[in-house]
Amino acid sequence: MTPSPKNNAEQAKLPDADLEHLRAAVRPLAALDGPDRIRAIRSERWIGYPQAHAVLDRLETLLSWPDRQRMPNLLLLGPTNNGKSMIIEKFRRTHPSISLADRERIPVLCMQMPPDPSPGRFYLALHTALGTPTRPRNRVHELEQQALMLLRATGVQMLIIDELHNVLAGRDNVRREFLNVLRFLGNELRIPLVGVGTREAYLAIRTDPQLENRFHPMTLPVWTNTTDTRSLLASFTASFPLRRPSHLTSPDMIDYLLTRCEGTIGELATLLTAAAVTAVDTGEEAINASILTRTLYVGPTERRRQFERHLA
Repeated sequence: MTPSPKNNAEQAKLPDADLEHLRAAVRPLAALDGPDRIRAIRSERWIGYPQAHAVLDRLETLLSWPDRQRMPNLLLLGPTNNGKSMIIEKFRRTHPSISLADRERIPVLCMQMPPDPSPGRFYLALHTALGTPTRPRNRVHELEQQALMLLRATGVQMLIIDELHNVLAGRDNVRREFLNVLRFLGNELRIPLVGVGTREAYLAIRTDPQLENRFHPMTLPVWTNTTDTRSLLASFTASFPLRRPSHLTSPDMIDYLLTRCEGTIGELATLLTAAAVTAVDTGEEAINASILTRTLYVGPTERRRQFERHLA
């Protein structure tokens, strides 16, 4: 069901006083028609919260760390879909690449750990992140030397490795080889290394006592019914261009949302985005219990069950 054009036109004339539930930058979007507002609702957005800011502050500290023989590193841990990659992307955008006359300067280089943790696959992934072609038959030591040369030439000050838990996918000897590569890069480049992943990333790092001593862990736990969660929900609702206020911060509503999305910020964002779209489509213009009931969203556990039923 879509609101009539007349209803849209009337609501678009609402003064700013009637849109005080929205952030100032979002209020003009509330005057747009339904499809444009839905596009805005579905756009990627940054919602800051205390633990995310703590991680960003730590990354800034590491980036400005003075050169020393053994640089401090960071291990960012948390469940899948709990905001780790979003924080890293936010930090990378704060320190973008700069095109110079003769080369590109990359202060923060982000890469993804390949599913096979062998040194060869790792260096190929590193070259891909740097945007440099490699010959398919290059040997590992050649890839290594090229990578070191390029990392120095582009002025990389921090290397961030996402999906670090993929290290556990390899055999014991392959894992040991990769961890040796990690230690070698830290010693050779004298830059902070940041590993991002689930609890399994820590299990991999702790098998090497030297690396475990260098990597300081920071965690992003699942969300619970706290003041921070209420603040997070208020920030979400203030960022959706809905013409009526959404009231999602009562204890019962928070418990309902966290239970349905299983406590991760990624699932919470997916649920609230779908609910905001439903609110526009139905003309309700606010996220409430009725809208949430009508919103098509399935949590992670039920998605897995559905998938397993299809496989059976």
